[in-house]
Amino acid sequence: MKKQLTILLTILSFVSYAQVDMTYYLPEGLSYNPDIPTPHEVLGYHPGEWHVSHDQLLYYMREVSAASDRMILEEIGRTYEGRPLVQITVSSPVNLANLDQIQSDHKKLTDPSASSSLNTDEMPIVMWLGYSVHGNEASGSNASLLTAYYLAAAIGPEIDEMLENSIIILDPSFNPDGLHRFSSWVNMHRSHIINPDPNDREYDEAWPGGRTNHYWFDLNRDWLPLQHPESRARIARFHEWKPNILTDHHEMGTNSTFFFQPGIPSRKFPWTPDKNVDLTHKMTKFHAEYLDKIGSLYYSEESFDDFYIGKGSTYPDVNGSVGILFEQASSRGHAQENDYGILTFPMAVRNHFTASLSTLASGIAHRKEFLDYQREFYQGASNLASRDAVKAYVFGSEKDPYRNYELAKMLIQHEIDVYPLSSDISQNGKSFKKDQAYVVPMNQQQYRLAKAIFETRTSFTDSLFYDVSTWTMPLAFNLPYAELGSREIGSLTMSKPLEYVDMPQGEFVGKKGAYAYAIQPHGYLAFKAINRLLSKKVVVQMLNETHSDANRTYPRGTMIIPVGVQENKRALIEQIIDEIVNEDGVNVYALNTGLARAGVDLGSRSNTTMKEPKIAVLVEGGVSSYEAGEVWHLLDQRYKMKVTKLPVDRLSRDLSRYNRIIIPNMWGSLSDSQKKNLKEWISQGGVVIAWKNGGKWLSDAEITSVKYANGEDEDEEKEEPFKAYENLNEERGAQVTGGSIFEAKVDLTHPLAYGMESDRMPLFRNHNLVMEKSKNVYANPFVYTENPLLSGYVSEENLERFKNSPAVTVSNVGRGKVITLADNPNFRAFWYGTNKIFMNALFFGEAISRGAGE
Repeated sequence: MKKQLTILLTILSFVSYAQVDMTYYLPEGLSYNPDIPTPHEVLGYHPGEWHVSHDQLLYYMREVSAASDRMILEEIGRTYEGRPLVQITVSSPVNLANLDQIQSDHKKLTDPSASSSLNTDEMPIVMWLGYSVHGNEASGSNASLLTAYYLAAAIGPEIDEMLENSIIILDPSFNPDGLHRFSSWVNMHRSHIINPDPNDREYDEAWPGGRTNHYWFDLNRDWLPLQHPESRARIARFHEWKPNILTDHHEMGTNSTFFFQPGIPSRKFPWTPDKNVDLTHKMTKFHAEYLDKIGSLYYSEESFDDFYIGKGSTYPDVNGSVGILFEQASSRGHAQENDYGILTFPMAVRNHFTASLSTLASGIAHRKEFLDYQREFYQGASNLASRDAVKAYVFGSEKDPYRNYELAKMLIQHEIDVYPLSSDISQNGKSFKKDQAYVVPMNQQQYRLAKAIFETRTSFTDSLFYDVSTWTMPLAFNLPYAELGSREIGSLTMSKPLEYVDMPQGEFVGKKGAYAYAIQPHGYLAFKAINRLLSKKVVVQMLNETHSDANRTYPRGTMIIPVGVQENKRALIEQIIDEIVNEDGVNVYALNTGLARAGVDLGSRSNTTMKEPKIAVLVEGGVSSYEAGEVWHLLDQRYKMKVTKLPVDRLSRDLSRYNRIIIPNMWGSLSDSQKKNLKEWISQGGVVIAWKNGGKWLSDAEITSVKYANGEDEDEEKEEPFKAYENLNEERGAQVTGGSIFEAKVDLTHPLAYGMESDRMPLFRNHNLVMEKSKNVYANPFVYTENPLLSGYVSEENLERFKNSPAVTVSNVGRGKVITLADNPNFRAFWYGTNKIFMNALFFGEAISRGAGE
């Protein structure tokens, strides 16, 4: 009875926690301007009582900035769901009146030709406070309410000093769509009597959760790839200001405390200067002092690393700034039991607000040192470039200008100097054509970032990685590229770097009124073009053999639109062809006869009549939301194709409206009815495309006969029965393949490889599943090479397992097909190269001969 009473009193005590007011958060000893509205006065509740929705957050930011002469609010972009991305620039009224000049002078710190004359003694430091890139790590964005109020309303000489000596960029929500999704979940499940039981539904949000953006992408991995509007807007703003400090406020497990950087020292990215870490260390004293005052537990130099440069806390580090990661134990709702008692949401919000204040204080205290460091960072780029044997990189595909364009556009967004290739050049057996390739010289301000994007790396000081160990962009885009030395770059003319690149335009070759039209399979958006036709019921045939006319040879995979057999659609066809050329950047060729000069005629029985893909991608039920979202984004955004997000539990229902089902990485098992229904659907002619555990899921269900290798080494276990406990995490972590690039050999005559330019292809792998080779030698058209590692970390044991293993297996199931990929072809939306495998499987999969399936 006594125990029950204690529990009841504990729960009742948390009814009143919602009454926490501003005095709980704000530092003592300051007064506040009564003309500045508090969050309570605008929203009707104190921070932490409810989870702020994005529209409420936006409302308050507009109100507080309108009331303050210290603030300027700007909209810098919009999310997929149309939510504004806003930032508030905070400083003294005098600085704000002179903001353009301050910004111009500050950017000169990154220009070695102009920075030497600058006197940093009087320059303001630029500090960017950024919150909740993961929408369900919401204490950051809720803390931004307090930060905005404090910066607008606090009165005192130390506040005046801070505002006079800094420009503060307040970014209240990196991920508005995710934040709004999460706030809706926790607020709709909040009880009047707060219940901290971890089993309550409030703390277990529904799939896919609020962590991600609209298409279920982790925006904290997109600072480098820039595949989403939130990231593109943020990076444009970053380079407008080149902040000295950027904070990235997150949450972690409920039983944790509070983390601030630096992370694990041995896992720093090699191109990040040691001075960056020194400055980070100097900031820790401020974080500790401020958190000590409120009694919070914290730690540093554990758990997290600074290797992958595409995160909010690491991207600044290769741009002359200092990125700071904060991780707060998450209540995942309003209050939840943890190892220390009960973690309330206000506690989490207060820690992030306090860390914001300690950041500002540390920046002011070391203002000149941060500014001088930024200048030195860029002044040192020329010295690094002079010692580098690689003087430039050249990249470009002659047959697919779209991938060239996308990579060049990404580089320019990062303020990396890019030049069009001025003359034909051959290097390392690769040929690059004038105006069809780009050159990136190393002697430029962004040396470190450019080097990080192009280099391959296979040796590391540490074998554990919090994220991927490599991201070599020309490999991800599957673009021919080469290193250039002094002699090669000396032969090129480079006058002025490109400010932007235009999307390539297609070309109509020939005249309208033709016998047929052809679209070759090389272009990235060729299937977008073809889907325009198929969705209008236009007949399109695919060549499984080459066809030559008097002008050119059309390779396997060329898609033919025969007009004579559908003359009543000629006007429609030719209208769509105009759209293809103008909007998709794809060439269309007019053919005046079906008779071949060489190869097959256009009416060949070897041709395949294409079907419009009717696509379902599995969701929920153990499916990776990231990888399902990558499919959704690819088809919806780039190819403008309809895709049904089909919950796994509906596999037992009628599937006849689909002819393609996509199974991303997933965990779980099929019920007997689901297994039977799916297998019957495939047997009737359906095509399944699956990868990673999605493929193993089908194998375990005995829908395919794909076998997976056992990764255990029994002999090694017998030889070493005793191991030191202290080495457990390091040894197991060293066997994780967290993200590396491997090379596969490709059968270019196979439908899954139609349109590819080389019989070697880079693949991204972040797992250790290994398929065994099929007994049918034709069923594995992509196979890892004998020496597959191109870039990144992999243990020797796993590398040996990956060698010569299948990257793709094709299985026959009745009249249908299952195409099992070892790896995710759509990783984080920037693997444009392997998107080709996926799209070929989607459009050409059913054309694969039964004789080439296991």
